[in-house]
Amino acid sequence: MIVGYTTGVFDLFHIGHLYLLRNAKSMCDRLIVGITTDDLVSYKDKKAVIPFRERMEIVKSIRYVDVVIPQETMDKYEMWKKLKFDVMFVGDDWYQTAKWQELEKQFKAVGVRIVYFPYTKGSSSTLLNDTLLALRRELGS
Repeated sequence: MIVGYTTGVFDLFHIGHLYLLRNAKSMCDRLIVGITTDDLVSYKDKKAVIPFRERMEIVKSIRYVDVVIPQETMDKYEMWKKLKFDVMFVGDDWYQTAKWQELEKQFKAVGVRIVYFPYTKGSSSTLLNDTLLALRRELGS
């Protein structure tokens, strides 16, 4: 059985999130998804629009997802020690960054493959949130 793992905030769920989960599930038998906690989101000086528990429920309801867990740390290797997944799925915006090159070395040593999926252009929670803010400002004036 091939166990896959991916993580994300999954705020303002959109088609890019769905593509990621669908493509990940097509490459593993069991897909575990870590949902970033509100506390962890705040480390980037950001705040999720949708509360953590609701984001968990939304992702849990997607048919491609087998298990949803809280992501309470950014340490992917630490999560591997707990979950022992075989493959990790991540957006290609992280490809060849210093952080992920180091992770690739760590994961290769334990037989974990990292698959980079293309980032869905024109679709992001940040873009959706910025658009909504602009619309609210426009309507408010």
